Amino acid sequence: MRALLQRVSSASVTIAGKTASSINTGFLVLLGITNGDDLTDTEWLCGKIARMRVFEDGDGKMNRSILDNGGDILVVSQFTLHASTKKGNRPSFLDAAAAAVSEPLYESFCETLSAELGKPVARGIFGADMKVSLTNDGPVTIWLDSRNRE
Repeated sequence: MRALLQRVSSASVTIAGKTASSINTGFLVLLGITNGDDLTDTEWLCGKIARMRVFEDGDGKMNRSILDNGGDILVVSQFTLHASTKKGNRPSFLDAAAAAVSEPLYESFCETLSAELGKPVARGIFGADMKVSLTNDGPVTIWLDSRNRE
């Protein structure tokens, strides 16, 4: 399971010209699910995101988590995070899990992250053609992969 975590001052998802979800200060999480991912990947990744200390404290140092500052999270399903570019210039998405596997894991991820935060997370709509807007704060962008737990 991969997540591209972006600290934002605002983010939103628009579908067919209508805003589906939006947040102010917090994280935009682009989530990619691959074959073999399961609930242990979800639990690890949600815990890591909830406790990631990338928000500034009173001294201007990145020392606070989203739990500390009370920010919001917007989660968007993003199968292209598992693109393989080994051959040629057209990416392959064979490593991305099929919708029958990834949609329930996406929903579980959102529910687990919501439980970690103690409040709902905003969501995109799985499988929809979404327009994602964000104002990256910092910029702070962090790559997380449950197969490479650093």
